[in-house]
Amino acid sequence: MQGTVYKSTGSWYQVKAEDGKFYECRIKGKFRIQGIKSTNPVAVGDEVSFDLEEGVEEKTGVIKKIKERENYIIRKSVNLSKQTHIIASNIDQVFLLITLNNPPTLTTFIDRFLVTAEAYDITAVLLFNKVDTYSIEELAEVKYLAELYRSAGYECIGISAKNGKNVDKVKDKMIGNTSMISGHSGTGKSTLINAIEPALDLKTSEISRQHSQGQHTTTFAEMFDLSFNARIIDTPGIKGFGVVDMDREEIGDYFPEFFERKQDCKFHNCLHIEEPKCAIKDSLEEGEIAWSRYKSYLQIMEGEEDNYRVDQYQK
Repeated sequence: MQGTVYKSTGSWYQVKAEDGKFYECRIKGKFRIQGIKSTNPVAVGDEVSFDLEEGVEEKTGVIKKIKERENYIIRKSVNLSKQTHIIASNIDQVFLLITLNNPPTLTTFIDRFLVTAEAYDITAVLLFNKVDTYSIEELAEVKYLAELYRSAGYECIGISAKNGKNVDKVKDKMIGNTSMISGHSGTGKSTLINAIEPALDLKTSEISRQHSQGQHTTTFAEMFDLSFNARIIDTPGIKGFGVVDMDREEIGDYFPEFFERKQDCKFHNCLHIEEPKCAIKDSLEEGEIAWSRYKSYLQIMEGEEDNYRVDQYQK
């Protein structure tokens, strides 16, 4: 039988078969995918082949094969730095929820996420949530950040998942697509999904006042069919985002504003660090490229994987 993985709980996988029925499936023994050392060999969004188990009263299946993925979002596990974790696969676009505070989303985190989306050819849209809660000064900061990322080539939308502001814009972008929603715990992922499709009634939780961080309400990635010809993947809150398996020479290509200028560098293999007559460094000095983006680039180049939560916002 053929189907799509809609939920993973680590040992069991909920698979929607071609007939529209859901089956609980597992994998037998060690299931390894060539070239990927991952904590989860099967991910939400995977297209799989499975056999139903004979003699089992409740119909359960065994996953035999994963079809080749069109793309996937992968990150280094923060606690197990040698391990990687595939968040989801076969995605048309990803929405990254960003909050200025309560909890804060740092530019280093945003940039690492965007680099991974670029590397795996997934369209990323930045959603600045909770705009209804900000002061005039904070709104100015949100607008500055949005402009920073727009100038780098990304679509940015200011939203309030709680009062519905611009939720319709997000919904319009989802029609006909499989979209993933990601971000730190507490940024409002489940609240946004509930605003888009109230019938789902996903559990939400308040921010921890003590630490200004969200409580984990989503523990495993899960995909949902929506009523308007769309699918959404809800993901657990991510604290850090480690970049996986990228050559130093290619990292600059995953910063769109670097890529479009690199042909003007004197050296075709310019790493934009020490080299003379570098178009990226010239653009940086002229204010065409944001210092926070360049600092994130240097951090990734230097492999500073322990500094996920160091703010590179200031010049």
